[in-house]
Amino acid sequence: MAELNSEAARIADLASAGEKMVERLRQQSILPEARKTLNVTWGIAEVAQMLGCSPNRIRKAEEDGRLPEIEPENGKRPGYSIDQVLNMREVLDASPRRGANDRPAIIAVQNFKGGVGKSTVTTHLAHKLAVGGYRVLVVDCDSQATTTTLFGFNPHFNVSREQTLYPYLSIDPTQSDLLYAIQKTPWPNVDLIPSNLELFDVEYELAATGADGQSVLTARFRKLKTGLFDLARDYDIVLLDPPPALGTISLAVMQAANSLLVPLAATTPDFCSTVQFLSMMEQVVAQLQSADIDVSYEFVRLICSKYSAGDPSHEMVRQIMDQTFGPAMLPVPIFESAEISHAAMRMMTVYELEKPIGAPKTHKRCRVNLDEALGQVEQLVRRSWGRVTPPNAEGIVDEAA
Repeated sequence: MAELNSEAARIADLASAGEKMVERLRQQSILPEARKTLNVTWGIAEVAQMLGCSPNRIRKAEEDGRLPEIEPENGKRPGYSIDQVLNMREVLDASPRRGANDRPAIIAVQNFKGGVGKSTVTTHLAHKLAVGGYRVLVVDCDSQATTTTLFGFNPHFNVSREQTLYPYLSIDPTQSDLLYAIQKTPWPNVDLIPSNLELFDVEYELAATGADGQSVLTARFRKLKTGLFDLARDYDIVLLDPPPALGTISLAVMQAANSLLVPLAATTPDFCSTVQFLSMMEQVVAQLQSADIDVSYEFVRLICSKYSAGDPSHEMVRQIMDQTFGPAMLPVPIFESAEISHAAMRMMTVYELEKPIGAPKTHKRCRVNLDEALGQVEQLVRRSWGRVTPPNAEGIVDEAA
């Protein structure tokens, strides 16, 4: 017993040392005791492209007073902040928001295989959509809280259990809706429901419900869906980052979502694991439906993440993916890029970088790829709303066979 206690103490020491290092890294990226800020700006030509108009239209709106006039700084026109860009969208009628009768997209980004970049895809997709003008809610349902960390929160020090899904999903809930959990992020149009390790207590509690466990689980599945749908009325898109395992929370997330995005890396083990995930999902969906729990998706798509174009093995596996999954496999993969890794070290995404960290060409190539790859998901959402797909996205959103 003493030996077991000794090993437990050693693990506790390792965990404590790790938590302190995470906080040190956070403080190096963000001022101590401060929240992460967003300092990225865009030039007028880039903003015009984002809004689908000419730079001259923006200048005219500034001249006639519809937009605040931008004063030059040191003889140069300063860039526009995200708040200014969002205001432009409203003034120039360039907002992509869903219509009153459009169903909010609730997208689960899921794969039971760890290491596929699930949280990285979630955060970059949230910020890509934010740049595009959508109102986004990100819900971190994973007790490992990687997405929470990338948003600049330290799950060990800055997030309490009462700020996660726990008070809503626990056996003895203290909250009747999810409004309590919403946290503001540096992006004015992106909110977050954070997570931390204590969220895992939900799994323990529901596993210990005894003979009445099935009815309790069913109630929790329906409750999460109801709570998220109530929140979604104030958003265009909700992104769910569930745990990379088949547990109670994952099942509840899969039932609450109305769309599914499956990231997978271009390796044979990841491909085989994803096949197993899809087979498991087929069984899980059938079981949920047999229990009168509705599961239906607007779209189910797979996206290749961490793809190295110069690696022959990656190209071979990607060809296998295309042959296997057909149109359900999104055609543009997410490249593995040093710029993504560099940004993550600063608890940021590429969309939050004020300037390139590595070579400018590497940054530009990464940003263009992310815009194109994640833009495929945006077009799927717009198609579900019955919106016209832009010509440059033609063929991306074909229905899976």
